[in-house]
Amino acid sequence: MRELAGRLAALDPEAGAAVKVIAYFDRLVDGHAGLEALVRGAATLAGCAARLEAPGRRIRVSADGRRSDLDTPVDPAWPGVDGLWLERPGPPSAVDAMVLERAAAAIRLVLERDRVPEPVEVVLDGTAAPQAREKAARRLGLGATARAIAYADGTAGVMITPPAGARAGIGPAVPVLDLPSSLAAARTALRFTAEGTPDDPGPRVVRADELGGLAVLAKAVGPGSEPVPDVRALERAAASAPWMLATLDAVATSASLRAAAAALTVHHSTLQDRLAHAETLLGWSVHDPSGRLRLQLALALRRLHRQSTSA
Repeated sequence: MRELAGRLAALDPEAGAAVKVIAYFDRLVDGHAGLEALVRGAATLAGCAARLEAPGRRIRVSADGRRSDLDTPVDPAWPGVDGLWLERPGPPSAVDAMVLERAAAAIRLVLERDRVPEPVEVVLDGTAAPQAREKAARRLGLGATARAIAYADGTAGVMITPPAGARAGIGPAVPVLDLPSSLAAARTALRFTAEGTPDDPGPRVVRADELGGLAVLAKAVGPGSEPVPDVRALERAAASAPWMLATLDAVATSASLRAAAAALTVHHSTLQDRLAHAETLLGWSVHDPSGRLRLQLALALRRLHRQSTSA
């Protein structure tokens, strides 16, 4: 590599310098260098201070290779890649760009190498060895069975206490080695949740083992599936009045129309007027059991479509 760099330098100084940069960081990686050594290499090769700003890792090395305090914020004018910055303004030279690229790649390798999975990650990982999942379960203090939980922000965990206010799907109780399957069921349940607002009424927490046959719907509705006519009718009705969805959700989930009116805090006659308007737009009656079932399915399908679109 040194001989190649020398030949290239004679023909093209920048190409020769780039090869030297590649070889330099390859040697550091092969030698299992730490983060400070990689930042020091970036500073030395670039001829200016370099700093790393990563979660839990903040390192600054001056151009002469000495570590120093980070007493100033990052300047957006500095060139940087993935949290590694060269402390000088302006666009990077070809060599600086190569230094940033190779040093940042080496830093990513170190961060990944040093990362130790949390016990929750291990116990929910179906690809992890059973022994590793059992050990993680013991560290978490889990009993013989547990439930996985999937949150709307994309995170997941093992349910110790019911979620407080968070939008979530809860998987069935299973032996700890089966928690990956509980997580899959929790993610299905999450698709049936709603924000609980007038624009998106419904439950913020849904348990997979309470879905029953509704879980079959989730398999039929994906990002590419077209909404059925009842869902389109529901969307048209929703666009006609701000109270529409909350009213229909209350009717679908309450034991009676009077109970729905009480939940909505409106007079029974007001609810009747609203439903007359809604039924005209929907194209079916929601006063009889079959019509309410049809409404329940339309609301559930609407949530599934909205979750598929946002996923």
